[in-house]
Amino acid sequence: MKSKMTTPKAAKAAAKVLASNSTGRNSRTAAGSALTQSRTRGEATSARAASAASKVLRDGRTSAASKTAAGSALSQARGRK
Repeated sequence: MKSKMTTPKAAKAAAKVLASNSTGRNSRTAAGSALTQSRTRGEATSARAASAASKVLRDGRTSAASKTAAGSALSQARGRK
């Protein structure tokens, strides 16, 4: 698998999500995963964080910043075997 990293734009969105008091658990989990991978090459999103990111992307009530962070986290998840 090619090593991916969170882009600066996605890292900024993830930081914004984590700083907000109104952010839900799934959004925080996905944002935390994306932010962790912004400086570490070779890390992969855990199954729990990938599931949370998927839920964030399917939820119509989440902000654009949450969706950006979730998309970044999900793109770095390992595929099913």
